[in-house]
Amino acid sequence: MRRLFDDELAELDADFTEMGMLVSEVIQQAVDSFTNRDAVAAQQIIDQDHQINEREIALEKKTFEMIALYQPVTTDLREIVTILKAVSELERAGDHARNIAHATIKFGSKQKIPVLEQLLGQMGLLTTQMVKDVLTAYVNKDEDEARELAAVDRKLDQLNHQVRADSYEQMRLDPAFETGASIYLNVAQDLSRIGDYVTNVCEWIVYLKSGQIIELNSASQDGEG
Repeated sequence: MRRLFDDELAELDADFTEMGMLVSEVIQQAVDSFTNRDAVAAQQIIDQDHQINEREIALEKKTFEMIALYQPVTTDLREIVTILKAVSELERAGDHARNIAHATIKFGSKQKIPVLEQLLGQMGLLTTQMVKDVLTAYVNKDEDEARELAAVDRKLDQLNHQVRADSYEQMRLDPAFETGASIYLNVAQDLSRIGDYVTNVCEWIVYLKSGQIIELNSASQDGEG
């Protein structure tokens, strides 16, 4: 029975990591599509969004089945619960990648604002690296790296506030920029929220290692878990 459980847990772990890599790729593609205003690439992200949702459902089903069948305790249970919780956070991050793809299409040929492009470029780089790093932290079961990633999330929040301030300033100078500004604001918020969800995954990595449920960056959650 123990060997069967270990085999299934290893398979669950591999499937979760694979889903994480898919989400990471989609977020990278979404950021690139917005940066390049590539509506074709953006539409592909939207069309393929169901793949992440399907993986989430399959992983959740598998975790429930394993808990019911093997009734794991201590470390084994923590690993299954971590995957159950983290997979939901990854799916939500994927939803925000889809939102960015929609924003790319909506932006069309509107005028780009260099200062906002630069800020969103910084946010895009930080966010995509953060997703890659959290997967590494999970694979290595690295609690220290998970904790350090919360600092990146705070940097994202600062950049998000800067985008907001600069967008309002651009609207004050040019009221016709209002639609473009709202898109910039939404993309910045989406990138910031991805950072929040990655931080939530970090919290579950800490739980996996220590058994403690903590809040690494509660100020950035904006009322959402």
